[in-house]
Order: sequence, then C-alpha cells, then structure tokens
Amino acid sequence: MRTILLLLVSNTFMTFAWYGHLKYRQSPLWIAILASWGIALFEYCFQVPANRIGSYEFTTAQLKTIQEVITLIVFCFFSVFYLRESLKWNYLVGFAFMVGAVFFVFKKWA
Repeated sequence: MRTILLLLVSNTFMTFAWYGHLKYRQSPLWIAILASWGIALFEYCFQVPANRIGSYEFTTAQLKTIQEVITLIVFCFFSVFYLRESLKWNYLVGFAFMVGAVFFVFKKWA
C-alpha cells in the first residue's frame, strides 16, 4: 500500500510538471521548462522510494504497470479539474483497454 501511495503522489507531481504549464501558454517556454524541472525534482523524491520499496513485493514489469494505471487515473482528474477538459467516451474506452492490460501482467499463468 505504501508503494501505491508514493506512486500516487509521484504521478501527481509529474502530471503537473508535464502538463501544468499548458494552462499558462502565454508565459515564455524557458519558464515552463524551469518550473517543470523544479516540480519533477519532487516527483523523483517519491518515485525512487516507491520503486525501491515496491521492488520487494512486485516485479519491475508490475511496478511499471501500476505506475501507468495510476498515471491514467491522475491524468483524468487533472485534465477535468485543472485544465477543464472533458473526457470523451473514446478516451475512456482506450484507457479501459490499457487498464485491462493489468490482468495479463498480474495473472499467474501456469
């Protein structure tokens, strides 16, 4: 559970680093880059421990899969509540297929 919480915080920071500047397109690109790098530093402060702690419980492929699903969830909330963009049905269907991949990564195959 600690790994999931750390990944959630990490992905929240990274989503703001990658997409937060889109709300301020009028500011110079170099400011967006520096701000994004500053935010990304905090992302790494949570991402690295999440992966280190999680590696005792999950394989790296499982950790990456968990991270991607969390990224999609965080991104959905971010795009709706921060960027004020709507989620279209086809986005949700595409995300659902990606979440479906979790089944194949975590299923114990004979």
